[in-house]
Amino acid sequence: MASDQETTQEMPEGTLQNILDQESLKWVFVGGKGGVGKTTCSSILAILLASVRPSVLIISTDPAHNLSDAFQQRFTKTPTLVNGFPNLFAMEVDPSVENDDLSADGQDNFVSELANAIPGIDEAMSFAEMLKLVQTMDYSVIVFDTAPTGHTLRLLQFPSTLEKGLAKMMTLKNKFGGLLSQMTRLFGVEDDFGEDAILGRLEGMKEVIEQVNQQFRDPDMTTFVCVCIPEFLSLYETERLVQELAKFEIDTHNIIINQVLFDDEVVDSKLLKARMRMQERYIDQFYMLYEDFHITKLPLMPEEVTGLQALRSFSRHFLLPYEPKIKKGSVEELELRITELKLQLKTAEEELEKIRKGKQKV
Repeated sequence: MASDQETTQEMPEGTLQNILDQESLKWVFVGGKGGVGKTTCSSILAILLASVRPSVLIISTDPAHNLSDAFQQRFTKTPTLVNGFPNLFAMEVDPSVENDDLSADGQDNFVSELANAIPGIDEAMSFAEMLKLVQTMDYSVIVFDTAPTGHTLRLLQFPSTLEKGLAKMMTLKNKFGGLLSQMTRLFGVEDDFGEDAILGRLEGMKEVIEQVNQQFRDPDMTTFVCVCIPEFLSLYETERLVQELAKFEIDTHNIIINQVLFDDEVVDSKLLKARMRMQERYIDQFYMLYEDFHITKLPLMPEEVTGLQALRSFSRHFLLPYEPKIKKGSVEELELRITELKLQLKTAEEELEKIRKGKQKV
């Protein structure tokens, strides 16, 4: 499913460098089964993108938000600058209808009736409002930290749901004339928040939704990164997700296999060795099923990856294939250390250059 086969062949195996190099990308979704590390992966991906893009926004659409925990900084539904970055912003939204955002006075009843008539239209309207806000801010790339698979697939349906909802409302208006006006009076809705207001609002969203819907189906502008762990249920869920994304015509060519045990790090524990052998079987299946994908394996860590320093440190495994710990003093260890230091130096130089440019503008 990769959008550029030639580029795919040139990229180093087992990294997410292809996403950083695809300058045309506007939307990056990160999703998978619950508990596989989506927030950690999306946070690190946003950090890496911030080193090569002018401005990056990461949005959590998971009702059980973890973005604030990952960065150890409180985020709300308003984009907030992430501490330590001049160009990385974060926000946490719940893509479901919120009375403060979608309703006013007597409009509550009408929106409720509309939601019952067109399932998902309330969430779609809320999602559209959020996309409209994001579009006006003109970020270079937007990263979505999505909820578990079922909720994510519903989120990706929102543009189509809103388009269908608008078409259905216009059909009803043309067919039944003043019927909707009678409904608004029946529910006690004021003129300012009645049928015309709702239809006007939907019409206002239509242009944004059509544009976003088109962009979601463009592999040059949108991609989906599947995150999983090497277990049966996660393999099954990933396959389901990939198949559904194909139906939505949304490009996906990156899979992150998280929490992997490596042989050199499993020493005397029979339990861990048995677990590692089980993981190897499922990893082999991932490679067979997704031979044309970029597959990145990330190690199981002894502690949670939270806080900016830990996220930065772990990010090297997104750019260099992970190698198990090597004996101290060996040539291999020195080579690995040199590679890591070069990567850290490159990151520091990029940040210093951004600071210099910022001072020059001032």
